[in-house]
Amino acid sequence: MMEYNGIVVDIVNKTRFKGKVTVDGGIIKSIEKFDNAENCYILPGFVDSHIHIESSMLSPQNFATEAVKHGTVAVVSDPHEIANVLGVDGVDYMIDDSKKSPMKFYFGAPSCVPATDFENSGARLDTYEVDELLKRDDIYFLSEMMNFLGVVKKDTEVMRKIQSAKLANKKIDGHGPGLRGIDLKKYIEAGIQTDHECFSYEEAVEKINLGMKIQIREGSAARNFDNLYKLIDDYPDMVMLCSDDLHPDDLVKGHINLLIEKSLNKGLDLFNILRAVIYNPIMHYDLSVGMLQVGDNADFVIVKDLMKLKIQKTIIDGEEVYNNGSVLIQPEKPRVLNNFYTNKVDKDSFKIEKIGTKAKVIEIIDGELVTRQSVFKLNPKERFVSSDIENDILKISVINRFSKESPSVGLVKGFNLKRGGLISSIAHDSHNIIAVGTEDDILKELVLWVQDKKGGIAIHDGNAIFGLSLPIAGIISDLTAIEAAEKYRDLNTKVKALGSQLRAPFMTLAFMSLLVIPELKIGNKGLFDVNSFCYTNMFVD
Repeated sequence: MMEYNGIVVDIVNKTRFKGKVTVDGGIIKSIEKFDNAENCYILPGFVDSHIHIESSMLSPQNFATEAVKHGTVAVVSDPHEIANVLGVDGVDYMIDDSKKSPMKFYFGAPSCVPATDFENSGARLDTYEVDELLKRDDIYFLSEMMNFLGVVKKDTEVMRKIQSAKLANKKIDGHGPGLRGIDLKKYIEAGIQTDHECFSYEEAVEKINLGMKIQIREGSAARNFDNLYKLIDDYPDMVMLCSDDLHPDDLVKGHINLLIEKSLNKGLDLFNILRAVIYNPIMHYDLSVGMLQVGDNADFVIVKDLMKLKIQKTIIDGEEVYNNGSVLIQPEKPRVLNNFYTNKVDKDSFKIEKIGTKAKVIEIIDGELVTRQSVFKLNPKERFVSSDIENDILKISVINRFSKESPSVGLVKGFNLKRGGLISSIAHDSHNIIAVGTEDDILKELVLWVQDKKGGIAIHDGNAIFGLSLPIAGIISDLTAIEAAEKYRDLNTKVKALGSQLRAPFMTLAFMSLLVIPELKIGNKGLFDVNSFCYTNMFVD
């Protein structure tokens, strides 16, 4: 039996008082008023309502070992990334690894593997496999339905997956960036219940008014908090907070606790904030996570200051997993599982023969997953299209890593590299190889490096390659969070030395191949116009 005393923050009854919490057998046995309580706060542990653990480049165990330092006790996770590489085996890998940690992981059944039929991935989850996953007790929801056009048009396979979730009495997550009007109404009427892709307050309110819960996202690349935070006070029962994609260098700085701090600094109501990160996700997904009530699982944190949220202790099921700077759980070395075909390339693989005077360019918007489409006038004297460093027009290429195929090559604006290039085998959502560079030789050498490592991210500074290997599915490191963060931070510093000022260059690169987020992207078969949902010729005339 353990006792903890301090100022108890009761988010259910929206009150706080000096009290003593008694824990026995992992359960809260009593909460009593206690006038001599210590000058600290006891509050329920935090829940990330939507995250892809794979985007941290960490195994679930290694993710948890870092996240508990920040008061996270549970995550609602979509194993979509590893499923695109390894299918059900990838989902099972994440579940099996997570069971070796006391943190509470709630995984969903990926709904869109592959995300579209317009690119090659390492696996496919059809309606039967999704239905079988949803019948399992260790699968808690249908993960984000990114094929919103399939929902709107009532695609047979899409609707069967949604029906399977309904029959299993499990929640259905959404993904509808910019979706408004009649199409939004059809999307929600089909059974989609959440969305984490809102860009504006007005878009979010429209979705809320139609019954959808909004997950305010603040991750490593996409950050929507500043546009949406007023929802927390305006619609306190309809909002949750999430990170979606969080790289290791950001995770070591903080997790959901940082979103709570940001919300408090905006002057929002304390209990509305805490309900958004605790009560609402627990109730929506029916999680077995305690809310600091008698009879609940003992999942709570102790902090010195509510405004700073420096975690003193994190307790999960009555077990102290973090205590004043010391993590009290020891992760195992993760098992390695992969699916990687070596598709050899040379410098001629990245040539683009010019068959027009102008070319379409993917234009990056820093901090957003959406892109713009622009048009660039090509050099009339050249037979082949080259990168134009002066105008920040660089070659970008996707190389199929699951079967033999020539690379697709396009143009991108926004990386601002003056020399060298960068590469990643994290390329949403199929996780082929994606690279951007100033020269064809640079692209070739980067691709050969990643193929040799069977996964990784790297930069070429014009002379040498520096990288972080990702041996698990080509998207996850076998390192600890601290080790991975240090290497990742060093790579980002090196990218900036090449001229890029992007906040998260590798994350930005990884989303240039996500064919379900507007406006212009690139897949392993070429340039893709998301608005018309088809491949498009890069040359205008």
